[in-house]
Amino acid sequence: MVRVMVVDDHPMWRDGVARDLAEAGYEVVAAVGEGRQAVRVAAAVLPDVVVLDLRLTDVSGAEVAARLAGMEPPPRVLVLSASAEQDDVLAAVKAGACGYLVKSAGREEFLDAVRRTADGDAVFTPGLAGLVLGEYRRLAAQPAPAEGPRLTERETEVLRLVAKGLSYRQIADRLVLSHRTVQNHVQNTLGKLQLHNRVELVRYAIEKGLDAD
Repeated sequence: MVRVMVVDDHPMWRDGVARDLAEAGYEVVAAVGEGRQAVRVAAAVLPDVVVLDLRLTDVSGAEVAARLAGMEPPPRVLVLSASAEQDDVLAAVKAGACGYLVKSAGREEFLDAVRRTADGDAVFTPGLAGLVLGEYRRLAAQPAPAEGPRLTERETEVLRLVAKGLSYRQIADRLVLSHRTVQNHVQNTLGKLQLHNRVELVRYAIEKGLDAD
């Protein structure tokens, strides 16, 4: 069962999201209203997915996402926000969020986004995916960092498929590996390259031409 934590400073919205998740069969391990509290609780309950609002009373959702990305293992963060502003979307993704859904999404769309996030997909409200890809391309056009450690053949193979947009589940099926093994390869690659999140990983892959057919 997928373990989910909800972070939103609006009690009625937070409770509603948690209820929808529980009714859909997810294990809601925590529902909190403050960013600093969310980081502490996440370290204790180890959720698989964190559904995170950007507008919190103490710290920004982007800062929470960045702190969660430093956990071991890091949960996958799906931002659920009222804002579809470019700056908010890019700030969240750069901080380590795996997906971004606006609060106008329907219940089924939201539940499907949580499922896909848990499976390793990058899930975005229609129209926002192109914005994020454009940022990937812009970053890739900047000067490349110094040559890093060498990746193994398998790590390179996994990185190539990540750059092409495949989810961890799809990569596992294609390479006949377990989902956990694919996640481990990605974490090892991030560590070797001293990268922190999916944006930086995809940027590296594009710079190396690994997104090409």
